Amino acid sequence: MPARARDLGLHFSGTTGRYNAITDVPGLTVGYSTLTEGDHIQTGVTAIHPRGADASLAYLWAGQHTLNGNGEMTGCQWIHDAGYFAGPVCITNTHAVGMAHHATVKWMIQQYPDFFQSRHQFVMPVIAETYDGILSDINGLHLKETHVFEALNTAGSGAIAEGNVGGGNGMITYEFAAGTGSASRTVACDQQDYTLGVLVQSNFGHRNDLSILGVPVGQHLTNDILHEKVQQVEQGSIIVIIATDAPLIPSQLTRIAKRATLGLARTGTIGGHSSGDIYLAFTTANARETNAQSAATINMAVLDDYYLDVFYRAARDAVEESIINALVAGQSSVAYRPKGLAVKAMDCEAMMALIERYGRSVL
Repeated sequence: MPARARDLGLHFSGTTGRYNAITDVPGLTVGYSTLTEGDHIQTGVTAIHPRGADASLAYLWAGQHTLNGNGEMTGCQWIHDAGYFAGPVCITNTHAVGMAHHATVKWMIQQYPDFFQSRHQFVMPVIAETYDGILSDINGLHLKETHVFEALNTAGSGAIAEGNVGGGNGMITYEFAAGTGSASRTVACDQQDYTLGVLVQSNFGHRNDLSILGVPVGQHLTNDILHEKVQQVEQGSIIVIIATDAPLIPSQLTRIAKRATLGLARTGTIGGHSSGDIYLAFTTANARETNAQSAATINMAVLDDYYLDVFYRAARDAVEESIINALVAGQSSVAYRPKGLAVKAMDCEAMMALIERYGRSVL
């Protein structure tokens, strides 16, 4: 597995889970399908099963927040109204949202036949996107049903790949190759340890704005600038998925989702006009089985708002680290449009020299 930000010596605050990834949340699994072919296809899809692919279908409490809305995350209307969703979460490219939605519904129909066939039910899965049209032929509609099934069926726990994998394939961050990144935090609250994990599909930012641990890295690493040749305004996006096992309700999860913006801000972005900065937070606690008899009342334990600050901090820190992990893992690519333009990986050695030059703490 390629080096991660902490492997280089970058010191981020907070205590991580075992894998420092969203998969530290118990039961959660992540799968990828990565499509790379010639100089015209660099795309894919990422699948997240909040409780694992083999778990029974359940409604999960959730909250959603949008910093800048030039993007898509399906299923949000019901999350806003009712505060929950069911099924996996998939992230892909902008023009593949329809295919990912179609395939995910088909996968769920096959996975939970009783729910759909016997009870006349339906689902509105969460599908999100970012734009990969610089590095990939996005108009070729290369993502197929089989690719979505591959991501859903191969999802696993433990350490996960980052950078140009899954839906993160073909993504650019601060004008460097980037894509998928993840991190986690262990959260101690009232003598109980919980986990908060983050996965980002990172595709945003102008080089000049990039900051790592408070160091204006982007103002120094000025080789291979893209915006002068490709995009004069920020046209990328970022999807942030925050998962936890803490017993929280939708209003609390929405407030945690909002804190993703603080993690983005630490890396320097202004949340550009053409960017879609869209966040989802959910909990695996207090899941409601869809096959259970509905009762007139729901009884469950929920954390008091007084204790939320530790989760806000964890969300901010894990989002920041996830983005830097995506940058560290990114691999150089050649653009599809304009032909032959190099999209370089960040020079991690030069970046670390800057961190040390500015006197920032390292591990």
